[in-house]
Amino acid sequence: MFSVIQIAWAHRPEVLAVFLVLIALLAAASKVPLSYNIQNLMVRIPTSLMTAAAFMLVVALVIVMLAFVNGMYTLTQTSGQPGNVILLADGATDEQFSSLAMADVGDIENQPGIRVLNGQPMVSRETYIVVNQPIDNPPPGRQKRRFLQVRGVDDPVMSSAVHGLKLIPGGDWFSSAGVGQVAGADEAAQPAVEVLLGAGIARELGRDRWPDAVAKGKNAERLDVGDTFRLSERDWIVAGVFESTGSAYDSEVWAKQSLVGPLFGKENYSSLIARTENAVAAEKLREYFLNDYSKAKLAPIVETKYFEELSQTNVQFLVVTIIIAVITAIGGAFGVMNTMFAAIGQRTKDIGVLRLLGYKRWQILVSFLLESLVLALVGGLAGCLLGFFADGWTVSSIVSSGQGGGKFVVMKMDVDLAVLSSGMLLALSMGLFGGLIPSLSAMRLTALEALR
Repeated sequence: MFSVIQIAWAHRPEVLAVFLVLIALLAAASKVPLSYNIQNLMVRIPTSLMTAAAFMLVVALVIVMLAFVNGMYTLTQTSGQPGNVILLADGATDEQFSSLAMADVGDIENQPGIRVLNGQPMVSRETYIVVNQPIDNPPPGRQKRRFLQVRGVDDPVMSSAVHGLKLIPGGDWFSSAGVGQVAGADEAAQPAVEVLLGAGIARELGRDRWPDAVAKGKNAERLDVGDTFRLSERDWIVAGVFESTGSAYDSEVWAKQSLVGPLFGKENYSSLIARTENAVAAEKLREYFLNDYSKAKLAPIVETKYFEELSQTNVQFLVVTIIIAVITAIGGAFGVMNTMFAAIGQRTKDIGVLRLLGYKRWQILVSFLLESLVLALVGGLAGCLLGFFADGWTVSSIVSSGQGGGKFVVMKMDVDLAVLSSGMLLALSMGLFGGLIPSLSAMRLTALEALR
């Protein structure tokens, strides 16, 4: 099932191109002038506009849904480094359910094949926690709570290098203590937890303070260096914001592991990520930890493979989108049938005249079929234009392997050429199948029957 969906998803533009070539051949083969069909559509302008509007709405809806799925695929495909190996506890398939004791992983840095940066092995020790964050006084229409992904790391500089992340200029790493004082706060107050924010979650958290941020002259697009938010009855202060990578790490909050582990009751590490030279070296290191590492039983997985397995949710959303598209397409096709049957009923004498002028049955069939396709083309183009405005919208979702766990992500919807071609393909398919039966009905009329 997954392979069939992937093939269909990857070859949409090619299928649309074949479809358009077929329509061009039909138009060339038809002897009835296309201007005749266009004039008839203009005569029935209210009905024609309503039918085209139905096409537009169906296509726009499908494009928005496909843009959501496309954004999820983009996110899972861009997350993870080919040379990284994630080490989880034996039997764990997700960081959320993994727990690694220090005794099991104390000598990981000494294993062969791990890259070295500035004399230090490129290994990131991390604790991954999903935290429920209540939102105080949310703006109208906003949610009252969210799930935050908090990642505790020992060394933010090394961890960011392992994951290929960089800070936006103006930010800095959190301190060795992991805490700092909020400007203007009482000196006796509990210090705030210093954090690094992914670009996506910085925007999401920033929306909580609209329109206050504008009134106070702060960055209204996202939380910035020095801004604070509340979590687990403590203030958390932003030390830096990561540059956007379009990956799952854009949705994470990073803080000192020795602080967030005890704070949320998970003192062991969730995972260790080791950086190698390339994908081949990563697979070799995975095999080593799977078969030859004797100190502890681990579940190693190449990072890109880990995120590929999280695309199971993408398939589920894509299947749902296809089902909805099919249902709406069937309804749209019946709407086109009603329009075309009404057009044939009003133009039976025209059909008789065309037959007397020598036009063949198949030429009349093609003429009426092209009329249906013109409606589909106009409505489809309008729907694509409307759906294109969804490109770049920021939405929240979940990616999961379907085996429990998963990640709450902030991502951007992606309307690309393949999504637009899918919308046009749907519109033209509706026009073809919706106009075929009425066109066959018009073709069967004889000249005498039509002129009675």
